[in-house]
Amino acid sequence: MNSKPIYYLLLLVCNMHNIAAQTESLKKTHHDFELELEGEYRYFYDDALFSSQKDHFPSLAIRPEYKAAWNKGYESINFKGFLRVDVDDERTHWDIRELYYQKAKNNWELNLGIKKVYWGVTESNHLVDIINQTDAVETFDGEKKLGQPMAQFTWNTEKFGTFDFFYLPYHRKRTFAGDKGRLRFATVIDKDDLGYESGAEEWRQDAAFRWNHYFGIFDIGLSHFYGTGREPLFLFDTTGNINAFYPIINQTGLDLQITHNAFLWKLESIYRHAKAQDFFAMAVGLEYTFSNIDRNGLDIGLLAEYLYDERDELALNALQNDIFFGSRIAFNDTQDTSILFGGITDLESSSTIFSLEASRRFGSSWTAAIEGRIFNDIDKDELILSNFREDSFFRISISKYF
Repeated sequence: MNSKPIYYLLLLVCNMHNIAAQTESLKKTHHDFELELEGEYRYFYDDALFSSQKDHFPSLAIRPEYKAAWNKGYESINFKGFLRVDVDDERTHWDIRELYYQKAKNNWELNLGIKKVYWGVTESNHLVDIINQTDAVETFDGEKKLGQPMAQFTWNTEKFGTFDFFYLPYHRKRTFAGDKGRLRFATVIDKDDLGYESGAEEWRQDAAFRWNHYFGIFDIGLSHFYGTGREPLFLFDTTGNINAFYPIINQTGLDLQITHNAFLWKLESIYRHAKAQDFFAMAVGLEYTFSNIDRNGLDIGLLAEYLYDERDELALNALQNDIFFGSRIAFNDTQDTSILFGGITDLESSSTIFSLEASRRFGSSWTAAIEGRIFNDIDKDELILSNFREDSFFRISISKYF
């Protein structure tokens, strides 16, 4: 009896089984869910500058995360949510930080939905970071961002670098502290009172582009944004009243980092054009790291940066001609202990802001963090910063991860 037909039949069955198994593997979806619960307490120890402002701000925050990935991880749905309940009604808010579909294939990637994108290299001021709106009631330093609806297409090339294209169909307004809150202006700003230069208002269709590449020790990024700006433009009349709106802007940005031995040389600069205002701003500095000092993983970095903004006192971040000095300490231990402290001082006045941030993990699911901001000898002629001169505060938070 000829056994070859049986052999080929068995081989065909095995191949079909392998193909079915591979197809099933591609279809298999992997789920990952995490949840962070945070208790926070902020204390402002100086008497409030404006009536109705409080000193004590306990709050609770919830941060759920979920990811479903399939097709060997090349396709996924990603979600990050946020909710805070605070004494300040305006700081009680929720947000979809991220909710997007991601598809990756060969040298390109597509993201559709609500997402956060970060650009920049400097420590004290992130000038080029313009895609997402700042969550201004969450932190003073502008590090926290709101989710931005977008379509993002990324094309990676080995020879010419990475190209990112953004379509941004919706603008999100910035929220400011309420009547009870600190770090606010004399006039309480309701975000709904801020208008738009564009007749399409928040539905103006915006676009952005970024190219980044590295050449040896040089890591460079070039970007351009055209659309409704994330910063409202503030105009003050002679009586101190504020008129603010969101202008249409063209912003071109450059970020550059040079890595040479233990040195990091950093530069961010932008030129922004709008009908009501054109200006140039930059942040330039360096970071030097002493590595493994105690031969047990301790790293100490020294930072220095110069900040310049042609808007002078009208710069919303109040950083127009300033120097930043600081230090970053990383213990590189199992508790992931880290400390960042420093100060920003104005070269034209006595105004200085000191800052401290530290965090440490306890056990496998607890993290404690502290933050301090001290406003020292703030010049009353500073149109923006003078409103915060009595708002020095300390913050402590404890988080549990599930």
